[in-house]
Amino acid sequence: MAKGTVNKVTLVGRLGQDPEIRFTGEGNAIASFSVATNESWKSKDGTMQERTEWTKVTVFGTTAEKYVQPYIKKGTLVYVEGSLKTDKWQDKDGNDKYSTGVVANIYGGVQILGGGESNMDSSSSMNQERPEKESLNQAAEDDDLPF
Repeated sequence: MAKGTVNKVTLVGRLGQDPEIRFTGEGNAIASFSVATNESWKSKDGTMQERTEWTKVTVFGTTAEKYVQPYIKKGTLVYVEGSLKTDKWQDKDGNDKYSTGVVANIYGGVQILGGGESNMDSSSSMNQERPEKESLNQAAEDDDLPF
């Protein structure tokens, strides 16, 4: 890594669809989803303008399998922290193609900030989230952190 450089991305947005979960040949989970973030501004003539940016997010390992898969659905408001990664491939005509997305940090890289339409109406899905959140809070309390 070059000195004096930083590759850090922070997003707060909503999922456009349910995450896609797949597994490598070794059994490691990979979750992929897109997060919509919005920007709004007033144009020179005073009308409000809005633009939505879609960012591809990839999550690896147990976070993908035990956190993303059961709890994060279409419409969920999430906080994502990670780094930019650009993939390069060639199309059928041999032209170079590029795709840039965010690879979430392994620990704490994806956090639920709010439910989406699909899981806010169902009290059973909200109850499923509580034990996980309580165990995470308990783990933080047991850490005896000095601050």
